[in-house]
Amino acid sequence: MPKPSVHKLVPKVPGVPGVGGTRRQQYSASTKRGLVDVAEQLFTQHGYAGTSLDAIVGGAEVTKGALYHHFSGKQALFEAVFERVEAEASRAIQKSLKENPDPWTKARAGLEAFLVVVQDPTYRRIVIQEGPSVLGYERFREQEERSTFANVLDIVRAVLEAGPWDLDEDMQQTFARIFFGAMSSAGEAVAGSDDAVAAAARVETAIGFIISGFQALADAGVELPESPEQPR
Repeated sequence: MPKPSVHKLVPKVPGVPGVGGTRRQQYSASTKRGLVDVAEQLFTQHGYAGTSLDAIVGGAEVTKGALYHHFSGKQALFEAVFERVEAEASRAIQKSLKENPDPWTKARAGLEAFLVVVQDPTYRRIVIQEGPSVLGYERFREQEERSTFANVLDIVRAVLEAGPWDLDEDMQQTFARIFFGAMSSAGEAVAGSDDAVAAAARVETAIGFIISGFQALADAGVELPESPEQPR
């Protein structure tokens, strides 16, 4: 009686969704990642206007057809770079927040992490200098809302909860937006400065003073003034 072949004796193991993928899928993902890597480097060095698609595909060693398979054009590729740079920055700030449960230490650590981020040449060029003009103001703000604003809201809520203040969601959002505006303006000031280190030190002193003011009010149990009623 003939013996059954080995492959008939070994049961088939089903593939695990989301793990591995076909060689074609892996190659496609690798190509896309390579394009974003090269584009990030070139956009940082030469800016959006100074970077051509030819330079990007040449650096990634792929064809333009491969680029257009993943991206509709240079702006779409820039947006992918922007999202990655912003996401990495957001994760760095989040890490500093999670490591500091005390609200006041948390606020200062978040500020320090943010100032480190805005001094990074890639972040300065891609997000602060090029982002608003390439993406347009609305799209740029939408991206910031999803990352930077979420971190600012986390800090503001922690600080407000440390005081004797029972504020509703609308008021917390108002505080967060004011602080977010200050942080955004500070980031632009640091990014556009000839001496980013000195500019960051000034920002840290100024915003640190504001945080200390909130801490003093919380320690003293000072209530916030009530909002005036809106005219009917």
